[in-house]
Amino acid sequence: MKNRFSLFVVGLLSLTVLMSQASGGEGAFAAFNVKSFGATGDGETKDTQTVQKAIDACSDAGGGTVYLPHGTYLCGSLHLKSNVSLYLDAGATILGSKDDADYDPYEDLGFENDSDRETSYFHFSLIWGEEVENIGILGPGTVDSNREKRGGPKPIALKRCKYVDIKDITIRRAPNYAISMIGTDYVNIDGVSILDCYCDGIDPDCCRHVRISNCQIESWDDAIVPKASFSLGEVRSTEYLTITNCQLATGCNCFKLGTESRGDFKWITLSNCVMYRVPKYRNPIGGIAIESVDQSHIDGIAISNVSMVDVDTPIFLRLGNRGRDQDVPTPGTLKNVTISNIVATSATLSSSVTGIPGHPVEGITLSDIRLGYKGSGTPETIGIEVPEAIDKYPEAKMFGPLPTYGLFCRHVDGLKLDNVQVLFDGEEARHALLCEDVKNLEVDSFSAMPPSGGASTLKFLNVQDAFLQGIIAPAGTSTFLEVLGKESKGISAAANDFSRCKEVVRLGEGVEKETIRLNP
Repeated sequence: MKNRFSLFVVGLLSLTVLMSQASGGEGAFAAFNVKSFGATGDGETKDTQTVQKAIDACSDAGGGTVYLPHGTYLCGSLHLKSNVSLYLDAGATILGSKDDADYDPYEDLGFENDSDRETSYFHFSLIWGEEVENIGILGPGTVDSNREKRGGPKPIALKRCKYVDIKDITIRRAPNYAISMIGTDYVNIDGVSILDCYCDGIDPDCCRHVRISNCQIESWDDAIVPKASFSLGEVRSTEYLTITNCQLATGCNCFKLGTESRGDFKWITLSNCVMYRVPKYRNPIGGIAIESVDQSHIDGIAISNVSMVDVDTPIFLRLGNRGRDQDVPTPGTLKNVTISNIVATSATLSSSVTGIPGHPVEGITLSDIRLGYKGSGTPETIGIEVPEAIDKYPEAKMFGPLPTYGLFCRHVDGLKLDNVQVLFDGEEARHALLCEDVKNLEVDSFSAMPPSGGASTLKFLNVQDAFLQGIIAPAGTSTFLEVLGKESKGISAAANDFSRCKEVVRLGEGVEKETIRLNP
């Protein structure tokens, strides 16, 4: 009991000190309270210089916390300094000026860069730092960019920084990437809300050791977008990212790795996230998008425990050859990706895993996945030829209509589908799964609603070394598997129940009977 009383006294004294600091009394917060440097916080007077004076004084003193009490601080560009944190108390808002002249001009990069302006520049921003470390932007206050459309300064921009904490703040009305980081390492973003954002939510570009957790993002453009652009003037990888416990809503992609993919992406995880549509936006184009199109080598990606609703395309994996910031366009690699425990409902576009001729996607595992689609395929789309689109911008709808309602896989070496379920509402004439130029395929406990109109549930075109097991074909299945292409070989099936199928296998012209072996 005595020990508990002592702890209570210590806690009470600590709380008293914090309250004293927050109210302008003696203490760390009081030393660098922006109002002590002349800030008004009235939302009309420009407080840029006075807030910056507090930041500079804190830095000159060796570091500490710059405190913004309740109020609205109208500001242009604020420059972060090493060993300085900004603390925005409840009711405190840094309000961005609507006058672009109050912001720093775009920096001179000193090199050619194919990326767009939003990706490339960091000085034209509300709160920015370059080559600073041990910095923080802490809540529960708000950073409000004060814009009504896309195009303008970034709310928070960090270039070549280290040891960053961004916690518990709310970012509103961002006309540019809400939290934009390039070449910035050892970052912790926790409990941040990004609302009414007209551009991307959080963009770690060429960053390493980044943790994003417990965030809510509602943005028109992509919600969380790891990138690896050439905007530092060098090729730099994005590595060691963990993203967890986030709610992601957008009119574009909820999680997109790419499209800026000049550098590599390695050792990245995403888990325990919900992806959905905000009523004022269109449906998200994509839920999980992983894309290498500028020679990026993507390796070691693990995604798990994701729930999606009203997301058009649940899963999109793409290896292409756009060739941005390359003298000679050269494809990279996309391999060792595991996606598991995914539930998607009300999807409208087929998921896909695609490489390009001669450059397959490698080592992909999709397990414990349930994809529910709105049936929309007509008989005319069954035999459609899907363009390669080798050098095109990667987007889930880039191929146009697909001949599958569930999953389209092309140019893949090493694909495992384990307990994958695809189903639809209404009418659907297309195949559930189409594999073209796929090698080393394992299909275990695959479940799919059969298409109407007689199309096969699965279609294999030039598939080699495939094994199917644990499949129960439902009643109403016309043909379960159609095998086409003279290069098809080594397809085996065992421990399946095809008793309800009118036809188990249909072989196309030129496909030998020895191509497939069926066992009880």
